[in-house]
Amino acid sequence: MEKFINEKLIEIVISNRRKKSLEVEKVKVVPVIIKEELLYQVEYIRDNKAYHENLDKDDIITRLNEYKNDYKQFNIYSEDSDYQVLVSKKGDMNIKKGKASRDKRSLSHNKEKAYVISEGEKCDFLIELGVMDKEGKVYKKKYDKFRQINKYLEIVKTVVDKLEKGRTINIIDFGCGKSYLTFGLYYYLVKILGYDVNIMGLDLKKDVINLCNDVTKKLKYEGLRFINGDINEFEGIDKVDMVVTLHACNNATDAAILKAIRWDAEVILTVPCCQHEFLGKIENEALAPMLKHGIVKEKLSSLVTDTLRSLYLEKEGYKVDMMEFIDITHTPKNILIRATKNNKKVSSKEYEAFKATWNLKDIFIEKNI
Repeated sequence: MEKFINEKLIEIVISNRRKKSLEVEKVKVVPVIIKEELLYQVEYIRDNKAYHENLDKDDIITRLNEYKNDYKQFNIYSEDSDYQVLVSKKGDMNIKKGKASRDKRSLSHNKEKAYVISEGEKCDFLIELGVMDKEGKVYKKKYDKFRQINKYLEIVKTVVDKLEKGRTINIIDFGCGKSYLTFGLYYYLVKILGYDVNIMGLDLKKDVINLCNDVTKKLKYEGLRFINGDINEFEGIDKVDMVVTLHACNNATDAAILKAIRWDAEVILTVPCCQHEFLGKIENEALAPMLKHGIVKEKLSSLVTDTLRSLYLEKEGYKVDMMEFIDITHTPKNILIRATKNNKKVSSKEYEAFKATWNLKDIFIEKNI
């Protein structure tokens, strides 16, 4: 495949899966220029949705050779010729060359995605956390993290109007971990938008908390601090405007939601992680075939749990949306629940009916009200 990756390449279309179980139905590869660097944009078609990533020359060659094991057909379009490549089970290639059917294409229209924090823009916390170098170039191995931070800030951008300017905004990030996103939130609200904030990151790991506080002091982020502690036991503040919990395990997500409701928080952003509470509880006679397989039951219980959380928030006076946080190719725990206070409590009938559908009782979020 290496010989096709040259300056005359226009597009590669990869199709005809060897196994129907392969989730990605079709792959397209086109050369793009980003920051004056020639890269190759890979588009994956899965369930009629497109996902993208950019690879350099060495990585795209490696990827194409891997695809020879999964796909039977490669259609390659270059300025000089078209090629149809049929790959046997053994990896042998039958190459048919034809007349070029595509015109030379300018790469300049492949513009870099407009991020909240742009690549090439020196960003102190990203430099300090090892995501970009001192010139503002994102390290190749950290590009997924860079995209995740920006995706998160794009979501924050949709709710920022709920945070009143002119006073100190209290924000708590439960289960903050290494805090890439917590630092990103501070940077966006303070450095870009000019908010006065008091952000607290909470996590059980003392070494992580110490590291984050050291970075905070070095960067002089005066409105950001990190605390070692448990979500359930956290006290000491009467009003919180925004509660964030990203990948907090099991019932820690529910504990954070309950805290947020008690504080009458304007904004709740949560990406649940493992949801074990309902795994051994859900029952539904009509869907019994889906519950007898562990892997299916685990995924189903996760969806049931998140749906129940959304219904609970709605009956407590929140407008709720569920959305993809980051591409599922990076993590299966990618559903973000975005809740904003609207004081329009809906009837609990739908919530109770949904519980009854799954025969759910003794729910954590209810027992701890």
